[in-house]
Amino acid sequence: MPRPLQLHPDRLLPADPGTRAIARALYETVRDLPIVSPHGHTDPAWFATDEHWIDATSLLLAPDHYLYRMLYSQGVDLDALAIPSRAGVPATDPRAAWRLFAGHYPLFRGTPSRIWLDHVFSDLFGIEVALEAATADLYFDTIGDRLATDAFRPRALFDRFRIEFLATTEGAQDDLGHHHAIRRSGWRGRVVTTYRPDGVIDAEHEAFAPAMARFAELTGEDVHSWSGYLAAHRKRRADFRAAGATATDHGHPTAATADLSPREAEALFARIAGGDWTPAEAELFRAQMLTEMARMSVEDGMVMQIHPGAFRNHNAGLFASHGRDKGADVPTRTDYVHALKPLLDRFGNERDLNIILFTLDESAYARELAPLAGHYPCLRLGPAWWFHDSPEGMRRFREMTTETAGFANTVGSNDDTRAFLSIPARHDVARRVDSAVLARLVAEHRLADWEAAELAQELTSGLVRRAYKIDDPQFAAQAA
Repeated sequence: MPRPLQLHPDRLLPADPGTRAIARALYETVRDLPIVSPHGHTDPAWFATDEHWIDATSLLLAPDHYLYRMLYSQGVDLDALAIPSRAGVPATDPRAAWRLFAGHYPLFRGTPSRIWLDHVFSDLFGIEVALEAATADLYFDTIGDRLATDAFRPRALFDRFRIEFLATTEGAQDDLGHHHAIRRSGWRGRVVTTYRPDGVIDAEHEAFAPAMARFAELTGEDVHSWSGYLAAHRKRRADFRAAGATATDHGHPTAATADLSPREAEALFARIAGGDWTPAEAELFRAQMLTEMARMSVEDGMVMQIHPGAFRNHNAGLFASHGRDKGADVPTRTDYVHALKPLLDRFGNERDLNIILFTLDESAYARELAPLAGHYPCLRLGPAWWFHDSPEGMRRFREMTTETAGFANTVGSNDDTRAFLSIPARHDVARRVDSAVLARLVAEHRLADWEAAELAQELTSGLVRRAYKIDDPQFAAQAA
């Protein structure tokens, strides 16, 4: 007999009845607010073409490294899950891959992936029995049938999810054809891009040379001269703003910044562009480019996001066979106080500069990040990210930053996802957790109930809208 799939209406709210009642009331005021998703990795082609997705495996399983990193850790072969490798998409029957996933679904008990997926299965697809080996085919067929209907096309779901703003992420070497197609279509959904120049900044990336060649082609600049290289960035940033971008994103290994003299920067770039560099010089160039990007943000108003601290592709064998983004990135310790000082010495007091800092190193929250954001006008704290975008991680983030940075120096929530269907679930988790945090402060008489109600709105909508300049006339006009 299949077991029921049940989503408790009070999930993630406090266990204490009195505090839970406060949290429930707060959550009800924000549960149906529009979603603002300022940082993610969904594919703009979905919204440009508005084509049907095919099946549960290609939509929910194959793109989601949260899922298959767990499965891989338990000995499941990625080819058996239909995960693309460097050799291409394996000849795996999607139904067989889904059955394999369903049989291992108990591995996800207690994880955020389980919360998100159960929300999708129940709320979106209307499935009432739990996912397990015996119900794998029921799930696969039900999801496939729904995906074949017009109500489950990408644009229809965008509207159903009440998404008001969705930012994808493209590289400096990428064309923006899908974003332009969205604009030309007349559809009113606000899907914008984000400028991610890592591919033409990180000389240690295996695709650096072809990325630079494409960068030159798109901009018409001599990207192997320092002046031409900087001019190319300015051109591409303008291209991205014309496609609706309000922000840039920088996923460097560390938060290191530098402030070299023009002569030193030009000499360093000559070594980088010429291919005659050391790892230390590659790191110094990344550091210098964070400062250069801050300089350009002062000029053009784009919000700057810094996402450091991941040891990318830690599994060398898996990287060799399957490439990047296969669940083998691992968090590392990150210094912010010393690393950011060169940039902050130059631009830290710029009130028109918005820099959002993220971390995978939770030990830095109270020691470094909250004190920095609690002082410098240009700094804000990004929400619990990636390995920590869980209920526990979100609570720790609030507990470790609020006493020093307050709520006002944070930027609400984002979902950082490639899995489009999980966006409502992820934002719902954040709204529930924040309601629980605020309810405890009310129960402890540290906040009045009306203050908590105002903060619930701010944490859901107000902070993120201001931090990412979503309603700024400079950028809103471009979205029209």
